[in-house]
Amino acid sequence: MSEQTEPSGASALRKPSEEPHRREVPRDRAFFGHPMGLFTLFNTELWERFSYYGMRAILLFYLTDSVANGGLGLDDTLGAAMVAAYGTGVYLLSVVGGWLADRVIGARRSVLYGGIVIAAGHVALTIPSPGFSYLGIGLVALGTGLLKPNVSSMVGELYSREDPRRDSAFSIFYMGINIGSLAAPLVVGLARSIGGYHAGFAVAAVGMGIALVFFVLGRRLLGGAGDVAPNPLTAADRPAVTRMVLVVVLGVLVAVAVAWVVSGGFGPATFVDALSYLALVAPVATLWIMFRSPKVTDHERSRLRAYVPLFVAATLFWMIFEQAASTLAQYAESRTDLEVLGRTLSPELFQSINPALIIILAPVFAWLWVKLDDRPPTAVKFAIGLTFAALSFVFLAGMSAVFADALSPPWVLGGVYLLQTIGELCLSPVGLAATTLLAPKAFRGQAMALWFLAPAAGNAITAQLVQATEGASDTAYFGGIGLVALVFAGAMFAIAPWVTRHIRAGAESEAEAALQR
Repeated sequence: MSEQTEPSGASALRKPSEEPHRREVPRDRAFFGHPMGLFTLFNTELWERFSYYGMRAILLFYLTDSVANGGLGLDDTLGAAMVAAYGTGVYLLSVVGGWLADRVIGARRSVLYGGIVIAAGHVALTIPSPGFSYLGIGLVALGTGLLKPNVSSMVGELYSREDPRRDSAFSIFYMGINIGSLAAPLVVGLARSIGGYHAGFAVAAVGMGIALVFFVLGRRLLGGAGDVAPNPLTAADRPAVTRMVLVVVLGVLVAVAVAWVVSGGFGPATFVDALSYLALVAPVATLWIMFRSPKVTDHERSRLRAYVPLFVAATLFWMIFEQAASTLAQYAESRTDLEVLGRTLSPELFQSINPALIIILAPVFAWLWVKLDDRPPTAVKFAIGLTFAALSFVFLAGMSAVFADALSPPWVLGGVYLLQTIGELCLSPVGLAATTLLAPKAFRGQAMALWFLAPAAGNAITAQLVQATEGASDTAYFGGIGLVALVFAGAMFAIAPWVTRHIRAGAESEAEAALQR
């Protein structure tokens, strides 16, 4: 996913009453009016995203290419399902990474350890062996889970709560994210065309190495940001944590057992199905716990009901959007005319379109929301975002029918990514805000975990869909998903007034409670 609007990591997992340990907040303005610590985190995230999106850009092609060409020789369906399952794993592990940073090791060590694990994963992927390849994919997912939710929380720790530069800092930080994700498919794709898949993975490994260098050498500029876990475990917490770990382990074992039975053996498909089951059950279980908790008031329970349709809309949006690395990558490789003005485009190039459009359109949307006084309401923005995502697949289905007997021109996928980017800019910026507002007070600290479960579940749905629809035409596959998503978008528009009333009631109740304290 483009992360222009990714929320600020582990800080969202923190209980509202808790503050980071006392330390000296950097006050220098050497980096475009900001502390030099922002320079450290900007470059760390830029190069980490370069490595992540570079590896992601060629992963499907590597999994599905023939062994003779240096790939793993998986069929297209299983390859696409594995890429989706990989995305699922990243987001599920991000929940774990945020929790570890908040309760055990702090954000700085979580980012450092995550970066080391990612680098090790990329190095493993450079070794031409299926065993090392699967190990590398797992390590990159694990490391990204440790790093992803925490580096942005460290940006927030560079500023006091009253510092007016905070919003500007995140804008600069997210520009680094999109520069990295824009450049990665182009550079890694070029390396792959020259030296093969393992050369592409080596370039991604170099990118992660540069990120680690910036992070380690720039530690002194961070002013202690992320050094200490803000909500450390105590002896009284241990029984509850032990029970939680046992439940998670039991859940993983049950998911693997069910997947083993369903697939009739143990292999890549078992891994895909087990992750899918976990990702689909996790948000249901989380919401069920919230609804059943005695700590949740009737008023909060009413607000939580309003959040459910928003979560469903977000899940469907990410289900479509995250297919950039799976089904849309397949379409770029096998259904798109890559010959333009006598030059051959690499299929990886198309994955740079979204970050390029984000860089161009994000300021436009920021200006638009200001002009509209932040209207329309959150629920309507979600509906609009899902509508654009759905229309991108309906458009692709129509174009695949028009060009049924020929390769599609490159502008077809360009149009798909344009529609999806517009949808992203409508839905993603307000997602965490809605989550933190509507989550019950007792669970407010877990808002980031709940938000990450939406793309995890979306990827899980994709992993199951590509297997269930094996053999379907592009028109049927993309058209079916697009039309179903349009129906849900229409339903979101219909219930938007109801959701909006609950959001406003929640805000008013918070204000009233603050006045009474």
